[in-house]
Amino acid sequence: MMDASKLLFSLLVLMSTAKWRSETSKSGCTDTTPEYFKLIEGEAFYFVPYHLDDPDLPDENFTWYKTGSENENITTDETHRIHYHGGALFLLNVSTKDSGTYTAKEKTESCECCKHHLEIHVFNKTSQEDLTFGPIKSSEKNIRISCPEPVSYICSTFGGKITWYKGVSLLQGQHEADWWVYDSTKKDEGVYTCICTWTHHHRVYNTSGHRRLIVLEKGFYRKVEILSPTAKMQLADEGVGIKLNCSILCGTNVNRECAASWDVDGKAVEQMDGYNQTIKTVIEEDTQNFISTAILTIERVSPKDFQHTFKCTGVGFYTNDFILKLKQRESVIPLVIQGVCVVFICVLAAVLIRCFAIDIALLFRPYFPLRRHNEDARVYDAYVVYQMQKLDKETENKISNFVAMALPSVLEDKCGYRLFIQGRDDIPGEDRLELVERCLKQSRRLMVILTPGSKLGSEVTDQCSTSNQTSVIGGYDWQVGLHHALVQRELSVILIQLGDTGPQGYTHLPPGLQHLIRKSAPIRWPEGSRGAAAWNSHFWKRVRYLMPAIPAKKRALSAVI
Repeated sequence: MMDASKLLFSLLVLMSTAKWRSETSKSGCTDTTPEYFKLIEGEAFYFVPYHLDDPDLPDENFTWYKTGSENENITTDETHRIHYHGGALFLLNVSTKDSGTYTAKEKTESCECCKHHLEIHVFNKTSQEDLTFGPIKSSEKNIRISCPEPVSYICSTFGGKITWYKGVSLLQGQHEADWWVYDSTKKDEGVYTCICTWTHHHRVYNTSGHRRLIVLEKGFYRKVEILSPTAKMQLADEGVGIKLNCSILCGTNVNRECAASWDVDGKAVEQMDGYNQTIKTVIEEDTQNFISTAILTIERVSPKDFQHTFKCTGVGFYTNDFILKLKQRESVIPLVIQGVCVVFICVLAAVLIRCFAIDIALLFRPYFPLRRHNEDARVYDAYVVYQMQKLDKETENKISNFVAMALPSVLEDKCGYRLFIQGRDDIPGEDRLELVERCLKQSRRLMVILTPGSKLGSEVTDQCSTSNQTSVIGGYDWQVGLHHALVQRELSVILIQLGDTGPQGYTHLPPGLQHLIRKSAPIRWPEGSRGAAAWNSHFWKRVRYLMPAIPAKKRALSAVI
């Protein structure tokens, strides 16, 4: 409802202004700017036009009337509720019907014509909330509330008395035009009303004005804090645009200027080409901190920019600044090349280690022997077992050639190992069982030679049911050797395969031997190849890798020394 009345009143003002302009053009009088006031029903109002120098000029110089569809002349008779005296207009005990436009037509002695206009809108007493003059917003400790100028002017003119109210409560002890609120807090907020009681022709009238007080949070001024930049060097790429951010914190609830800015070598960026600066000030809702940010945009970084000095300056209650230099970013190409080289070297090293792991181990193993190997007093480096029975002629020749010639010529003659070879190192007349037990305990490796289509499983099984001598000759050393390797874990096993395994694979072998084969595949003897007899061939390197690091002969020699 109130918004509709305001809109209607605005339309009346516009219509009245248009009418004044029309009348001015017709009458040739000069129109002054209209003055607008809001009044409360039942109060009095005394008005003197702002442009009028002397309100006590003769009544004959003025003609007051209320404009409308028909102008209503106003009398000079002071007994009337609305009358004028010279240039002053009295509106006593106003009512809502008094709302409208009032015009004073002034004629000077030189026959010049001037029109003064007054717009009033009379509200009833229930509409006081809409009648406040400009609000007072302050965070000061002591706040002054001034009585609105029209009210204080009436009081000073007629010698009236001012009374102050906060809301509907009377404020005692103050009758001046200014009311002071000391040690202000949020509790002091509200509408303050000053009422002037004045007398005209022995009758008492009241005129009031309202001011709303808003107590702001107390301001906290501090030394301007540079939030960014924080580093003295900023990396940049030549030929590429960049944005430099200058953010400052001025304080909390501060009303003073708070502005961030950039300058280049002491010059304002606005005076330089290729630079653009935007400044923005924000107030954080939670903390009420005043933060100003200046963003300097360099369209294209040039070599000269790396020589410039960029200064971020913050201006508030105090002033602070920060110096920034641009540094050219190093190219990533050398880093990429270095990374590729490192990866290549690592891959190459991994490939070399994988391909030549055995060669590397054989090369360095003599220089880093294990202490327990040096203290090992066993006589033989390996105990060699192989199938001796139920072999065809070709297989028998093949295994005899390998065990009697190839194996000793490389491991014993060239590498210095000492082998106990079944059938070669037996002592005639010595107890077979005792010999096998003793020699296995004195050996550090068990070397098992697997022949093509070996039938060790069935052979060992069959031998259990035959005579003791047959069992000793055919499979006792196998059984004792596997027992030492699997159960007592005293021996490491080296498996060498001669020829193909045949269609049955290793399924015919004893379970213990199959278990060893699953853990470590047998080394295949490359019979007939060029490098088969060479001690540094891949086959013999693998065999040597599985043999002890220091041969038994050298250990015995070092122990004597």
